Amino acid sequence: MKKIILDIDGMTCSACSNGLEKYLNKQDGIKQATVNLVMNTASIEYDDKKLNIDDLNKFVLKAGFKSLGISNLDREQKVNRNEKINLAMISILSIVNLYISMSHMVGLPVIPFLNMMNYPINYSVCLLVLTTIVLVLGRKILFNGFKNLIHATPNMDTLVTIGVLASYFYSIYGTIQILIGNVDYVENLYFESASTVLFFIKIGKYVENNNKNKTKEALQKLVTITPKNAVIERDGKETTVTIDEINKGDIVICRPGEKIAVDGEIIDGVTHIDESFITGESVPVKKEKGSKVVAGSINYEGTIKYYAEKIGRESTVSEIVRLVAESTNSKAPIAKIADTVSSYFVPFIICLAFIVSIIWFIISKEFSVTMNIFVSILVVACPCSLGLATPLAIVIASGLCSQKGILVKSSEALENAHKIKTIVFDKTGTLTKGNLSINKIYNYSNLTNEEIISDLASIESKSEHPIAKAIVNYAKEQKLDLIDISDFKAISGYGVFARIDNNEFYVGNKNLMVNNNIKIENDDETGLTLAGNSILYISKNNQLLALIGVKDIIRDGIKDTVQKLQKQNIEVIMLTGDNEKTAEFIADEIGIKNIISNVKPKEKAEKIKELKNNGMVLMCGDGINDSISLVNADIGVSISNGTDIAIDSANVVLMNDNIDKINDLIYISRKTIINIKQNLFWAFFYNICMIPIACGLLSKFGIVLNPMIASFAMTISSLTVVLNALRLKRIKG
Repeated sequence: MKKIILDIDGMTCSACSNGLEKYLNKQDGIKQATVNLVMNTASIEYDDKKLNIDDLNKFVLKAGFKSLGISNLDREQKVNRNEKINLAMISILSIVNLYISMSHMVGLPVIPFLNMMNYPINYSVCLLVLTTIVLVLGRKILFNGFKNLIHATPNMDTLVTIGVLASYFYSIYGTIQILIGNVDYVENLYFESASTVLFFIKIGKYVENNNKNKTKEALQKLVTITPKNAVIERDGKETTVTIDEINKGDIVICRPGEKIAVDGEIIDGVTHIDESFITGESVPVKKEKGSKVVAGSINYEGTIKYYAEKIGRESTVSEIVRLVAESTNSKAPIAKIADTVSSYFVPFIICLAFIVSIIWFIISKEFSVTMNIFVSILVVACPCSLGLATPLAIVIASGLCSQKGILVKSSEALENAHKIKTIVFDKTGTLTKGNLSINKIYNYSNLTNEEIISDLASIESKSEHPIAKAIVNYAKEQKLDLIDISDFKAISGYGVFARIDNNEFYVGNKNLMVNNNIKIENDDETGLTLAGNSILYISKNNQLLALIGVKDIIRDGIKDTVQKLQKQNIEVIMLTGDNEKTAEFIADEIGIKNIISNVKPKEKAEKIKELKNNGMVLMCGDGINDSISLVNADIGVSISNGTDIAIDSANVVLMNDNIDKINDLIYISRKTIINIKQNLFWAFFYNICMIPIACGLLSKFGIVLNPMIASFAMTISSLTVVLNALRLKRIKG
């Protein structure tokens, strides 16, 4: 199976995207297709043994649209200058057309030679010419409407097309009658209705396209955030190359004020780097030898050299762009409401318009009245904003999440986050930092703690034990010097022995001390054990120097995070493979009351399935052993430092490893769903309210509707939806 994203041309509303999506999903060889109206893309998963890209392009063409090829965010996405000229010309011609038709009704000066009563032929022919030009300029809307009608997928443009062409051709008939002498038809011309409806539709689409382009521009900024050139070191010489010329393993040089070119690992130099674009944290992060750097981040102060590790599409920035684009192509369950409504709504309105028009023709016997009713119903019932109601809100919310360091890989996760009843946390690497560190030192000698750690780290640097690595890392963090040792010997199951300046050192567990007759005259190990520490005993020349407690440190701020979740009546559970005592100690320190310990990866997944019986479950983990649970949970959340398989299995990735971002995700989800429901309301409000008026039900009270007012109401609903969705950008969290 292969997955690609195609750029699609010709979609104008939800009925378009829904029709194309249904058509693609019916084709043999396509596993799943999701069409996104806001991004004008189709995400297609297909069997590459049966189909190729040319086949997919043909499918799109047969559905009535045009494939522009594989989506390329580098492609210019701004509104084409010709579109602006087109809109300007339609606007001018429609206003002139409206003035000629309506000036005498509102007390404005009438153009003498175009006076409808004195020069009916001039009047009608002029309106015919102006309206014909407007229809030619707005032909894309008409073609789309006709095309979708032919493909049995009538959409919002279909309603407009039928209404506009009905007004236009009836008016042509009236013009012919005027030319042969029946001047009474001058009162029954609807040229201005046809041009004005197209004018309002064009304005609405222009606003919609502008906002869709802003979304695409946001992704473009991610693409262009990395520098175009970089300096690399080859054969001892510095060379300036383009980003595309950098290979894995190249040594890249970055000076103060420059951007990191590709993802890599520092091999020389110390600096502070601004990674706020990817982590959401404004405070620069200290980087030194061994630290990872991310393309696009800014080097503040020191010159560094780093190995290029991830280039091109493998880079973190490219991955973010891909995931954000895919998340906009995944369809939230609530979006299916709009799809379902539009698939039934458009055919219903067309039938309603015909039925009501026939009834009015029978009652009034006047074709002009019938035509006015027919066109008004089609235009006023057209909720073009329905297609934007859900995807626009989802895209804006996804971008907001990205700004806060939350990478949402599917819109389902964004929609469902506020429904979560239970949050399950893995312990090691999620609630804790996942790395052993020195927690407590009991010093029984005349040496300083720094001197003891320096000697200890020098000895442990020869060992591969996890505790030994923790000691060495701690010494590096404290910038302590390591000294030469001799006669290093590992004692299996107990610890190590070494000499420093003819002094004998034993480092290991309590049994190592006992076996070498080293006295332990205190009970400090009890307190360390109860606090969940692993204990390291250090002796020098058969005298106990110190006890050192080593344990996995709890993540900063995790207590506050858990409290916030619990205040929202969300049950918080620790799920870990560790032993019960260790789990209980960590849970007590954090404030988690529910613990499930001693479970294997498969058992973890089974527990998740059980918990889902009581409501939606979010699982947060970072390891390979969490991947099954992440997939089985309603929402899987991984931290960016998690294993690749955990990140791939999760629906959400926390880019800066800040678990508190889960609270932000829930808050943004809640606000987004409220916004979508508001959008769906406004998408119909004006239209539904005015359908009875368009049907002539209030004509006895002197309340009637013409096509121009109908199109204006439809445009207002679109503008309302767009403005309401943009309010999401103001969420502070």
